[in-house]
Amino acid sequence: MKLMNIILVCLVCAVAPAALVADGQRTDIHTETDAIQPLLPGMRAPAFEVRDARGTPVALDPDHMQKPVVLTFFRGGWCPYCNLHLSELRKAEAELGQMGFDIWFISVDKPELLYESLQQPDIGYQVLSDAGLDATRAFGIAFQVPDELVEKYLTFDIDLEAVSGETHHVLPVPSTYIIGADGVIRFQYTNVNYRVRLHPDVLLAAARAHTDEADKRLIRQREARKKS
Repeated sequence: MKLMNIILVCLVCAVAPAALVADGQRTDIHTETDAIQPLLPGMRAPAFEVRDARGTPVALDPDHMQKPVVLTFFRGGWCPYCNLHLSELRKAEAELGQMGFDIWFISVDKPELLYESLQQPDIGYQVLSDAGLDATRAFGIAFQVPDELVEKYLTFDIDLEAVSGETHHVLPVPSTYIIGADGVIRFQYTNVNYRVRLHPDVLLAAARAHTDEADKRLIRQREARKKS
């Protein structure tokens, strides 16, 4: 099966249960990763506010977007799988930029640790802090880390309260979204197995598909205006 067909099959399967999810439940902090209720393709992206490394607010308003956005939630700079994934996605960065996408990476790390905690802090992405969980909850991917796991992390010198500056012990399930300039989610990948991450080739294929569709839509609109 071709890569694009795989993407389309995944999206169709993902959209099917959407009607079963109540909006009020989606933003809950879920007690298990299997209970999360992520936003799906075709849904409107939520408005949210996060902070950059200087602590300056950065907002996404789906009603006033200038560019499409590739948005990736990761667990934090302390997570080795997240570091590997951010490094791997460098392979897609240049082409995504050429296609006109902004690239945002969001974790619950506090602003001053966003780059300091990464193994390769010189990455070219915009890394943002959601320590207050505004975005993580809005996308339905917030889960409560069990107390025993919080204690286990401490034995590896991973202090969730120290890295987030908060006592909530909440992390996002790693997820990647493509949000169109119209504020609608066009692609979504979420995997509760934090060791399995989206391959950059799949992300690029989804981005190309969105760009092609968006270009054709704009051409149709222009032709329709000529005729009216």
